[in-house]
Amino acid sequence: MLNERKKETHRESVDFIDLLINDMKEKKTIMNEKIALDLIFLLLFAGFETTSSGITAALKFLADDPKALQELTEEHNNIRKRRIDPDSEITWEEYKSMKFTSHVIHEALRLANIAPLIRKATEEVHIKGYTLPKGSKIMVNPSSIHLDPTVYKDPSVFNPWRWKDTTEPAGGSSKEFMAFGGGLRLCVGADFAKLQMAIFLHCLVTKYSWKAVKGGTMVLCPGLQFPGGFHIQLVPKA
Repeated sequence: MLNERKKETHRESVDFIDLLINDMKEKKTIMNEKIALDLIFLLLFAGFETTSSGITAALKFLADDPKALQELTEEHNNIRKRRIDPDSEITWEEYKSMKFTSHVIHEALRLANIAPLIRKATEEVHIKGYTLPKGSKIMVNPSSIHLDPTVYKDPSVFNPWRWKDTTEPAGGSSKEFMAFGGGLRLCVGADFAKLQMAIFLHCLVTKYSWKAVKGGTMVLCPGLQFPGGFHIQLVPKA
């Protein structure tokens, strides 16, 4: 696709690939074809793979917890009841009112540990008697925090209510919650990803009833995978 775009002389619309190609044409640029392809792959992974995995994990946990699914459904049905038109689009105020939905999303991401965090030491680092040479690649394992019993009570249990008594991480990250990374490398799409998940859940629970059919086994290798998939049966609500 990149090669085909490079041959084009005119396009009415401009997208991410066009911007990469324009950058490659600049005289003083670090952009080359390898970096461009890496960025395209990164966009596919960060923008689609992670969000769909997070949604699938949320569905799996909700399928196994009827009480959580019921409270989530009630929250979204109440939102529809307050509208003049029940089928109107979600407003920003409605999204911000989805408190339990936010708890479900954070809890699902805490348990799912969608992706490992890879960092590079820009200088020599000394920590607890160890020395990390400059340039070292470091893989941070979020589950070591997310499943730490000293941080979360019964850490392996899906319990969205735990977030009612806990301040949700501002900006999507804290020392106890690293689903979106942290620090200077915090995922720029963290809030957008949570918005996507919330809208999907709203449409799902207000328009459909559903049940798990097969699959659902979750494996961290190192990121979240469903080797057998996760199949659900959807039935439109009357």
